[in-house]
Formats: sequence, C-alpha cells, structure tokens
Amino acid sequence: MHPSFKYFFFLGGPLVAFALWGLKQPLQKTAPPNIVYILADDLGYGDLSVYNPDGGIKTPNLDKLASQGMRFTDAHSPSGVCTPTRYGILTGRYPWRSRLPVGVLRGYSRTLIEADRPTVASMLKSRGYSTAVVGKWHLGLDWVPTAAHRDSLQKRDYGIHNEMLPDQIDFTQKVSQGPGTVGFDYSYVLPASLDMPPYCYLENHQLTELPSGHTKGNKPEAGYAGAFWREGAMSPSFDFFGVLPRFVEKATDFLKKQSKQKPFFLYIPFAAPHTPWMPTPEYTSKSRAGEYGDFVQQVDASVGEILAKLDQLGLAENTIVIFTSDNGPYWREDYVQRFNHQAAAEFRGMKGDAFEGGHRVPFIVRWPGKVAAGSSSAATTCLTNLVATSAEIVGLKSSKFKVEDSYSILPVLLGKSAQVPNQPAVVHSSSIGFFAIRKGDWKLIEGLGSGGFTQPKEIAPKPGEAPGQLYNLKEDVGETRNLYNQEPGKVKELRKLLSEIKGR
Repeated sequence: MHPSFKYFFFLGGPLVAFALWGLKQPLQKTAPPNIVYILADDLGYGDLSVYNPDGGIKTPNLDKLASQGMRFTDAHSPSGVCTPTRYGILTGRYPWRSRLPVGVLRGYSRTLIEADRPTVASMLKSRGYSTAVVGKWHLGLDWVPTAAHRDSLQKRDYGIHNEMLPDQIDFTQKVSQGPGTVGFDYSYVLPASLDMPPYCYLENHQLTELPSGHTKGNKPEAGYAGAFWREGAMSPSFDFFGVLPRFVEKATDFLKKQSKQKPFFLYIPFAAPHTPWMPTPEYTSKSRAGEYGDFVQQVDASVGEILAKLDQLGLAENTIVIFTSDNGPYWREDYVQRFNHQAAAEFRGMKGDAFEGGHRVPFIVRWPGKVAAGSSSAATTCLTNLVATSAEIVGLKSSKFKVEDSYSILPVLLGKSAQVPNQPAVVHSSSIGFFAIRKGDWKLIEGLGSGGFTQPKEIAPKPGEAPGQLYNLKEDVGETRNLYNQEPGKVKELRKLLSEIKGR
C-alpha cells in the first residue's frame, strides 16, 4: 500500500465522522439586524420627489433609499401633531390613551411616557441591543425643581397640561426622567420643537451648557412659518442653523462606536423641516419651494450623510433603515399657489388636520436581502406599528410588549401579505381632538371641519346636516364628497369599531 494512501485511510474515518457531525448541528443564526429609525418633523407626503415628481423639491438621497427598499403609499401618523405621534411610535399605543389626549408638550413639560411603560427601546434593549436617541425629544423631561418648589411634584399631572416655570427649575441637576428611563442607553436631545424654549441640548440627561442666555424670539408675525421661534431661555452658544448638522454629527458618532457583534437601535428624530425654516447657506435658494423647500433638501442631504456612514462602516447590509415623518406639513393653500408645490401631494389639508394631509406620511423601509428593492406597498399602516414589527423581527413573544395598537408589518415587508395582518383599522386624532378611523376604502371623521390647522377647523352642524364626515378614499382621495348621510350603515359600522378600539 502506498504510504500516502495509508495516511488517508488512517485519517479518513475521523474526518468523515466530523463532517457528518457538523451536518447534524443547527445552522448558525443570522445576527439580529440593526434598526435605524429616522423621523422628519412636519415633512409632507408630497415633499419627497419620489412621491411627487412634479413638486418643487428634489430629494435624491430619499429617492435612492426608496429604490433600495419598499415605499409605502398609505402610511399614517397616529396624530396630526408632534408629541402625540412620538408617544405612539415609542409605546405602540394611540396617543389619546396617554395623560395628554389632546395637544403637545412644551420645553419645560415633564415626561409623558409613564415610568413603567414598555417602549420599543426598552424592548430591544432587553434583547441585547445598544439603544440611542439623537434629536428632538418632545416627550417631556422631568426637570428637577429647586428646593423651594419640590412640593409641586406631588400635584397630579404636574408639568403635563401646563409647563413647569423655568425660574423654579434647577438646571445644574440631571433631569430625573427622560430618554434614559424609557430604554435609551445614550441620548443627545433638544427638549422640544426648535421654536420652543429652552434652546439647549442635553446629553444623557445633563445639560451640555446651562440656558443662561436669552432670545427675544424671531419673526413672531410669521406664526408657524419662516424663521420663527419663540422668546425664551437659551444656551449662550446655541445656533439655530447648527441644530440639524449637530444631530447628524452625534448620530454618526454613535454609529462609529458600534460593532457587528452587538446590534443597535438608533432613533433619530430630526427637528426639521419644522419651524424655524433655516437652511444653511449651501442649501439656500436650491429648491423651488422657498426656504421651506430648501430646508427639506437639507434634511434629504442629512439622511444621505447617515446612510453614507452606514456604508462606510460596513453596517448597511445588516441594518433596517426606516424613514418617515411625524405628521403632515404646515403648508397653507396660499403657499401651494405661490410656489406651485403641493407639500401634502393630492391630499386635503395639512398638519394638525383630521384630513389626509394631516397624517398621511412618507414611509420608506430598506432591509438588504429581505425587503425587495424598488418595491412599493399600498398597505394601510400606522407609525404605532413599530413596536410589534420590531418584536417579530427579533423573535420576542413576551406579553409584556404586546400593546393595544401595534401590529407587525413584517409580513408586508417580506412580501407575504398585501395588508397588515390582524389590524382592525387605523385611528387618527387631530390637533383639537377630532377622531378619524380608517378601514379599507372608508374613512369616518367625528366632527365637521378640519379638526386642525386648516380653516375652518370646527363647524357646528346645521339642522338636518350631517354631524360628521364619511369619505370613500378609493373614489374620492381628496375628501370632497361627504357621504355621511348617504351611507348610514357604514357610519354605524365605523362608529362601533371606533368605540371598541377606544374601549381596549
């Protein structure tokens, strides 16, 4: 026998046995995907050129993101304004279930998310994720009162329906509740909207600079448009133009610290293009929709920077990127005429409204190898669905994280379902508390008027006039023909369903 053959014969048995043993072992599990959730502020469905090619704004980075993933055409925020939607995103609950069923918080408001309330951040953290939020918080912070005013903390809902008084706050102390107490390992946040004091940043609950300066405000006559912000306290070095770049910088700094061995969840709620509309010089006069359009194009470029950093760090392939907006745009009809740009696309209304323009939002999901590139979905979905979707993605079945108003869109993302399974309807609430419910092609609004920022916002019904609004969106996407009196059966069905959902 040839020596080499004897050597093979001697080793062959063990080698074959080892190979067969390996085949019996379970395949190594795929690493859990990272999740990056980018939330624009007051960005309209029609502000992205991929949704509105004839508009006055170009968004090449978001158009590219859509070409790499799935673009939803029937996605909705649970509310027409900021704070309630943010509550819904993080908790998976409709915001009218919270301690603030109508309205928004301010910069000196206390935290809205209940101390023991599970969130998408705490859920993913329980599965080994690093979690971070960089951007506009607008869910309240438990500022520490000065010693002389600590008795105020005993008052029910103190700082929720009314702000704390700034001269009663000890700004040298860390806030006692905020992002870090609802599941975020790292936080770098602006307290509220960019037009609300105090104008400052907090990193891990500590102010980076005391708000010892003061601003008289800017362009108060502009209202909710232009370079408007309110009077109030600010950090001496605070720069309104620098907020969006600062958030991009801090978000990319977080990404640089991540590794492929530990998954992460990064929530990036931009403070733009909400007022003040203040694009930096390189974006000024670059759109056909004025300073607002220029600011949207800067938002698009900022998203591009974050996506480029994911590519550069080799993280993109195993990262789910979700881009959306917290509600519709503040874009009045006179702006539509002036700039020939429909920020809400073909939909009626704007920010705050119960009409589609108040809550139908752009929604794009990229997940390489899982979500078909260049795909689109007409599934009706709501931003409250993030909790259930994330739970299914990471295989978490604990009842602790099953909440009333969150349904997984994973089957839609994977092309296994045309609609969100088990979701009975989608409910919206307007800025003044109008409820709207959507099921299939039908939408019921409880009340007359917009319910929000479009005038008239509320109309008292005349004798014999319908007390609410019913629209068939398949036939009338512009909500121009109220069928409330013509379809009493559908009204009854939707009112009953809304009552059942409210009662959960």
